[in-house]
Amino acid sequence: MSIAEKIQKSIEGSSWIRKMFEEGANLSRIHGAENVFDFTIGNPSVEPPAAFREELLKLANHPQSGMHRYMNNAGYEETRSAVAEVLSETSPVAVGPEHIVMTCGAGGGLNVVLKTILNPGDEVLILAPFFVEYKVYVDNHGGTAKVVWTDRETFQLDLAAIEAAIGPLTRSIIVNSPNNPTGVIYPDSTMKALGELLRQKEKEFGRTIFVISDEPYARIRYDDEPPSSVFNFVTNAVIVTSHSKDLALPGERIGYLAANPAMDQVGQFMAGAVYCNRVLGFCNAPAMAQRLVTNLQRQSVNVEEYRAKRDTLYEHLTVFGFRMVKPGGAFYLFPKSPIEDDVAFVRMAQKYNLLLVPGSGFGAPGYFRIAYCIDAGIIRRSLPAWEKLAKEVF
Repeated sequence: MSIAEKIQKSIEGSSWIRKMFEEGANLSRIHGAENVFDFTIGNPSVEPPAAFREELLKLANHPQSGMHRYMNNAGYEETRSAVAEVLSETSPVAVGPEHIVMTCGAGGGLNVVLKTILNPGDEVLILAPFFVEYKVYVDNHGGTAKVVWTDRETFQLDLAAIEAAIGPLTRSIIVNSPNNPTGVIYPDSTMKALGELLRQKEKEFGRTIFVISDEPYARIRYDDEPPSSVFNFVTNAVIVTSHSKDLALPGERIGYLAANPAMDQVGQFMAGAVYCNRVLGFCNAPAMAQRLVTNLQRQSVNVEEYRAKRDTLYEHLTVFGFRMVKPGGAFYLFPKSPIEDDVAFVRMAQKYNLLLVPGSGFGAPGYFRIAYCIDAGIIRRSLPAWEKLAKEVF
């Protein structure tokens, strides 16, 4: 075999999202793209805010000398300061640029944090349903992923299950709110209780337990309450995020990690994170992307467009008989599969040119994911196909 056995096994069991995305391309060639309803991948169809184009034109028309050269591995000071200023508005302690590392998206940030904190065999709790790559990221850095289920009806945190899962090897827990794939938001009361639980466990086991708060959907929320910072509830917390969703820039691979200034030995953590950003091969986040997002920290895509798409699908699908939690954020629905075998159900949906992702790909057999970040016209045209599918399975 020319490649590592471990990688070969990973390829064979690779992401359902990508598998279905590729199947969609095949169906589009056969039936025409306008007749295929692809709900597989979180690749926003909306364009970035107008302010992004303004920043892009400024850089193109007024280039700065040396603007494409290396910088501090943590990123440009002005970019990190802009990020810190906004984070400080909801943090109980002022966040400074020294607490920020600009990263190659949230995926890059997660790998930087895990490499920084994990010793071989350390356990990382991941909450099912979970983003498909979490297990791989933990494995990348010698850790062991330990799956803990959320409440199977509401997908809210099951604090008793988390408490039972924490042991002497627990090093971290990854929290994702608004959640991919469920769209659920964890309320402040739950995060406060989680913080209290972790403080107790840190004393019990005599070691730091980090909360890694994965927040690429933080600005895509449908309630009227501004999001609270995890720093209000968890001392040893790191925010990891990207501008893939809130600014519709997934291909630019730009995000950041931010450490709670109140963290135990925060300076040591930040030194480790900057070092790991370099040695993982990222070196630094893309220079142009950093400059582009510096003045966009208060910008976002139009959340109302996503709300309308959510409501259209949720209202029609529930009438058709599908059961699901109404999401409070992100741009996903996660219904229960009408038949026990979620993979078989997704295959069945393909007969109607509906492309979905089985819940098995998120550690949650018996469910399926719908990504509604696609064009509203496609959603509307898909409704007759959903109705036909429902008549077959109910």
